[in-house]
Amino acid sequence: MKTTARRLPAAPVALAAALLTAFLVLFAPLSASAHDSLLASSPEADSTVDTLPAELTLTFSAKLIDETGATEVVVTDPSGDSVTEGAATVEGAIVTQQLSTEAPAGAYHVIWKVVSSDGHPTSGEFDFTVANSTEAAPTAEPSAEPTDTPTAAPAPIATAGPGTDATPAPESDDSSASTTLIWVLAIAAVLVIGGIVVWLVVRGRRDPASTDSDVPSER
Repeated sequence: MKTTARRLPAAPVALAAALLTAFLVLFAPLSASAHDSLLASSPEADSTVDTLPAELTLTFSAKLIDETGATEVVVTDPSGDSVTEGAATVEGAIVTQQLSTEAPAGAYHVIWKVVSSDGHPTSGEFDFTVANSTEAAPTAEPSAEPTDTPTAAPAPIATAGPGTDATPAPESDDSSASTTLIWVLAIAAVLVIGGIVVWLVVRGRRDPASTDSDVPSER
């Protein structure tokens, strides 16, 4: 007895092959056009550096779109203050952000945002640690102490001496002037009163004589 192998119809096989080809053609470019990802950074994520470097660099998987406001990088110190200097620059797939030259030790936080080569924005964040501070030593504190001592020295200036000497002088002049004026007025008043008294006495003496001379004439 002969057995014959069954052949599958050619149409379903061709259809399956066409669908597989279409899937590869359509979805392969989509996977290739995914958002660009961050490949490396300096300082690296979760790393510890001796001091804060002068700049932070981010390296992505493809060339980024460099437009105004497309790229932003923010780096904050342990207290939450920003240590970025100026705006970030883009050169191909590398982003560079200048950092402050003086920064404390501690944990730093990085937040970045870029526009991928496909035109879609992407963002991320990571942390790193700075072991030693680069802040300037507080040398200004000793300089403040000498400035305080000179200001205290002029305090005992004898400004009150000349002031007290100057104030009594006008008072003595005023008192002497007022005293002289009182004496002048008193003398003048005495002279006036004396004159009036003399005038009244002389007039009183003349009046009886005039009356005596009038009486005989009437007789």
